Amino acid sequence: MKIFLEDKLVDEKDAVVSVFDHGLLYGDGVFEGIRAYNGRVFRLEQHIDRLFDSAKAIALTIPLSKEELSQAVVDTCKANEITNGYIRLVITRGKGTLGLNPYLCKKAQVIIIAANIQLYPQELYESGLKIVTVGTVRNHPEAINPRIKSLNYLNNVLAKIEAINSGCMECLMLNTQGQVAEASGDNVFAVKNGIISTPPSWCGALEGLTRKKVMELAQQAGYEVRESVMARYDLYVADEVFLTGTAAEIISVVDIDKRLIGDGKPGKVTKQLREMYLEASLTEGVLIQ
Repeated sequence: MKIFLEDKLVDEKDAVVSVFDHGLLYGDGVFEGIRAYNGRVFRLEQHIDRLFDSAKAIALTIPLSKEELSQAVVDTCKANEITNGYIRLVITRGKGTLGLNPYLCKKAQVIIIAANIQLYPQELYESGLKIVTVGTVRNHPEAINPRIKSLNYLNNVLAKIEAINSGCMECLMLNTQGQVAEASGDNVFAVKNGIISTPPSWCGALEGLTRKKVMELAQQAGYEVRESVMARYDLYVADEVFLTGTAAEIISVVDIDKRLIGDGKPGKVTKQLREMYLEASLTEGVLIQ
């Protein structure tokens, strides 16, 4: 496997970073998870834009331009013969000291990995997920703003641990006000009487790019789409609930906290949007060539 490190492709065994890298020591950095479909990098421009916004928000200077970084993503896919796969683009603060001071890190580190991912078994896309609400509360937006896709994912990891210990692959996270925020790694949508709702970012939700694309597709299909503050009650009584994410794509939730959602099967709106999303993924994006 070839890894893009700093400014060039290297063999996996040579892809090493300093133990003094602040990404390792403090989770100090940002990242993007990107998908490749049918020989194209899906929504690459939007991912790069969000990466630069996240970096700016934490006062991190990315050492490559948007154009150089985009080309590096394509080159990494090409070097690994990835036509359908997953790309992890990471920018760490770089090598520094054991202290917190980020300004002692002279140059940020760029890492790009292109490989394969299977987040959920195929049968769950057909039968739907069962999830639970966890006790781990989503970070307060003024602690770590959810619009920053940072390397500090411990909040999500702790929620994931609770989910797995409860026998589930995913969970529901609430914010400090008890409102629905998101899943541990995905955005949450509810469908009620033909209206599609999802929590706004200030409730603790990442402004996911899959989330945004699904909202666009839903509007194209004639659905009313809202960003709405939601309680668990709104999910319990919804006709359909589904999750979205780069790795997850679109997957139905059929049971939350032992409450059956709708008739306990993936709903027609979820199925329609998933079909539309997968169709779009095959024709949109930057060619890997």
